[in-house]
Amino acid sequence: METIGEKAEGKSLTRSVTKKSTQKRRITNCESCMNYEYDEEYEYYVCSKNLDEDEMYRFVRGEFRDCPYYQFGDEYQIVKKQI
Repeated sequence: METIGEKAEGKSLTRSVTKKSTQKRRITNCESCMNYEYDEEYEYYVCSKNLDEDEMYRFVRGEFRDCPYYQFGDEYQIVKKQI
């Protein structure tokens, strides 16, 4: 955290500014995600999460790189879910 001092009308004001930590965003692959499921009715793979309009646009165009819903598709967890 960085503290910045300011003066306004002869008074000393202090405000705190929090620096954003640079987070390394992971590149996700829908094919390895647990939420990427085959829909027999439409005969193609779909994301089972409720995506908003902007997220769906990026998903359809293949630009959905840092998906907040990504969960690695561990086959053992998938089988447990089906039983």
